[in-house]
Amino acid sequence: MKNLSKEQLQDKSREACEKMCATQEFQQASKIMMFLSIEIEVDTSYAIEKALQDGKMVLVPAIDWENQKLIPVILPSLDCEMVCDRYDLRHPAEAEAVAVRDVELIVVPGMGFDLMGNRLGRGGGFYDRLLSHSSFRGVNCGLALEEQIIEKVPVLDHDVPLNMLVTDQAVRRFEK
Repeated sequence: MKNLSKEQLQDKSREACEKMCATQEFQQASKIMMFLSIEIEVDTSYAIEKALQDGKMVLVPAIDWENQKLIPVILPSLDCEMVCDRYDLRHPAEAEAVAVRDVELIVVPGMGFDLMGNRLGRGGGFYDRLLSHSSFRGVNCGLALEEQIIEKVPVLDHDVPLNMLVTDQAVRRFEK
C-alpha cells in the first residue's frame, strides 16, 4: 500500500467502493458499518457518501478502550465534528450507539487478506470480537485492494473469517 501514489490509492479505492456498492449485500442493507480510513487503507469515503445518499444508516466504529470493544455509532455525514482517539482513529463527536444486532453489513479493514476469507488485522482483535458477537447476524465484508491479497493469512482460534471480500478488481464470496 505504501508503494502506491496518492492518486493510485484514490483511483483503486473508488473502484473497490464502486464494486462493493453494486453488490446485493450493500444494496439491500439499511444499516451499514464502515471504517473511516487511515492513510494506508482503502479510502471508504465514496462508499460512505453513496450509502448516505441512498438513505442508509451509516455506522462507524468508536473504540471502548477500557472494555476492548468496538461500538457501532451513527455517522450523520463525513463533515460532522469528529474526535480522534489515541491512534488517530476518528468517530463522530456526538456518538449515538446502535446495537450490533441491528447492523446488516459490516465492512472491515485489514492489512492483508487471502482467498480463503481470512484477514490480517492490526492485532487488537477488535473486529473479531465484534463479528463473533452472538447477536450479529449480518454479513461481514473485507474491503481492500488487490495488492493486499497474500497467499495465506495466519489464522488464530478467535479469528472470524469473512463472508465476502471486495477489491478494486473482484467481488469474492466465501462459504459460511
